[in-house]
Amino acid sequence: MVLKELQNIFHIELDAIYGKHEVDSFFYLCTEHYLNVPRIQLTLEPELAITKPETDTFFKALEHLKQQKPIQYLLGETEFFGLPFKVNENVLIPRPETEELVALILQNVKNQDPKTKPITILDIGTGSGCIAISLAKNVPNAKIYALDVSKDALKIAKQNADLNNVKINFIEASILDETCHSALDAESTFDIIVSNPPYIRELEKREILPNVLENEPHLALFVEDDNPLLFYKAITNFAIEKLKPNGQLYFEINQYLGEETKQLLVDAQFKKVELLKDLNGNDRMLKGCKVLEVF
Repeated sequence: MVLKELQNIFHIELDAIYGKHEVDSFFYLCTEHYLNVPRIQLTLEPELAITKPETDTFFKALEHLKQQKPIQYLLGETEFFGLPFKVNENVLIPRPETEELVALILQNVKNQDPKTKPITILDIGTGSGCIAISLAKNVPNAKIYALDVSKDALKIAKQNADLNNVKINFIEASILDETCHSALDAESTFDIIVSNPPYIRELEKREILPNVLENEPHLALFVEDDNPLLFYKAITNFAIEKLKPNGQLYFEINQYLGEETKQLLVDAQFKKVELLKDLNGNDRMLKGCKVLEVF
């Protein structure tokens, strides 16, 4: 079958669900993944044809997309902060808002003298490892730990660390369980703690698209309506103990709970607390600095 004909079939079947632009994006991702054929080649060779087994692969992908399975899970890979990542149903698909969080951290550490001792960073709820690995690639002198409660998520994160040729110290533990403190005893304190924990309330499920709601791990997405800041409270309390004086705490947050989440850091006597918006104008990031201890 000629690829252009196959592309038209994708549009006929999928445009009503995703829109023409998104369907084009899906099709080009498939041609690159399954055939190693870049988009420009389709333009230069409009009559390019593929074999029946290759055509069958595309039709299988088409069926999954009709059922709103995320293209990233279908292909088993995605890109984050310019780096390749493996993904499956055990980890959240990394999102642009989280790239903004990584950029914020890098902006604040870029002036550090590389001759100083390595800075220590802890990523809580690492999932695919996207935050920890992106920081490791961009902060060569960092010593990075990444914690997650999910053994299956950590398996993917370890593969991604190998894929991107970085060293991460992975820890299987829950921040809600105080035993995680002992699991991190190898590094007593940290310069930076960062987390993108579960923060979507059950009442907000109606806002979630089916391709997310029916595919991505609920363990990493949702919290109970009556205790939506559960993870932020636990991480803030942990940071009080484990951050070095003047250490930095960074969160990705629920856009509807910005002021409430900010108040947690204010009440914990963090200084320079800032609530920051993402590129869409939503409250999405929070940062604070642990007060310098006075004796």
